[in-house]
Amino acid sequence: GETGAGKSILIDALALTLGERADATVVREGAPRADITAAFDTHPQVLAWLEAHELHGDDGTILLRRTVDAAGRSKAFINGAAVTLAQLREVGEQLVDIHGQHAHQLLLKTDAQRRLLDAHAGLEDEVRAVGERYRAWQAVVRLREAAEQQSREAQLERERVEWQVSELQKLAPQPGEWEEVQAEHHRLSHAASLIEGTRAALDMLSEADSAVLTQLGAAVHGLQALAEIDPALADVLAALEPAQVQVQEAVHSLARYADRAELDPDRLAEVDARLQALHTMARKYRVAPETLPAELTQRQAQLAALQAASDLDALQAQEAQTHAAYLQAAQALSRGRAKAARELADAVTGAMQGLSMAGGRFEIALHPLEPGGAAGLEQVEFLVAGHA
Repeated sequence: GETGAGKSILIDALALTLGERADATVVREGAPRADITAAFDTHPQVLAWLEAHELHGDDGTILLRRTVDAAGRSKAFINGAAVTLAQLREVGEQLVDIHGQHAHQLLLKTDAQRRLLDAHAGLEDEVRAVGERYRAWQAVVRLREAAEQQSREAQLERERVEWQVSELQKLAPQPGEWEEVQAEHHRLSHAASLIEGTRAALDMLSEADSAVLTQLGAAVHGLQALAEIDPALADVLAALEPAQVQVQEAVHSLARYADRAELDPDRLAEVDARLQALHTMARKYRVAPETLPAELTQRQAQLAALQAASDLDALQAQEAQTHAAYLQAAQALSRGRAKAARELADAVTGAMQGLSMAGGRFEIALHPLEPGGAAGLEQVEFLVAGHA
């Protein structure tokens, strides 16, 4: 662009958006702050980075924002979420490479060198697989470390819930039991009244000299003779005859009930004790008595979850399994990189000889990383000697 067209202002603003250092001098005089926003198309590598840092945005686009106030204080945002300046710089390096007299060039960074080598060798899918297995392994590592750190607290909580489950299991509340026990208790506590009332009803209906059933039978018998004289009484007779049958059935039912009914103080005491036990337990757990069976089920589920979450043996086994899966993928990636590094180094060294750099050499060093990372088991470094 022509001198004075604003190239430097544009590049400086872009550099700030990508994470360059800033101070109050970038804020226009009299303005409260500088606020710069830039939107970029993304690519799989950037999308994977956003996924790993839970900074999702609109499909295919990433929005970077940088603010600097008049005091020189800076804030950074990715897709609307606040991030550190290091994170803004890290993703910015994957989006834009600014080449200038004083600008840092991405090619000098080992991560960029690794990505170039992997791209040259066509190892992007392998790198993605290694990253996925690494994150799966590290997730289990964090679970295991948290379980170890909280093992004492978890043990105390397990012991508390185990005791609660044991207590509730000993009581063994059953669905619908509270209502049934209440009904039985009410019946047994009024057994004397029930027996006395049943006997009195039987006496009035069928056993007394002037029993209802006897008088009703006499009335029906008399009306049968009269209805033959005057058919107008047939309707009255038709109403009384079913009543006689129903009273007879009621007498039979009352007689059966009276035969079974008895005073049972032992059973009453047993039911009373059960009712009291259910009520006491419900009050202890601050629930309704009828919900005690559900409370037991809930505590059992809570205990199972605590036991599963604190099973260090299972977590350690899972950690070993995910680590082995990571190593398998990472070692295969290492072999691919070693082969590609030799081939690329030979090709670049050969090309240098035709660029007035006789005797120049290009080598790719693979430095082992312990215990490895999301990008594999080695750090890639480009080494260049311009002349022999």
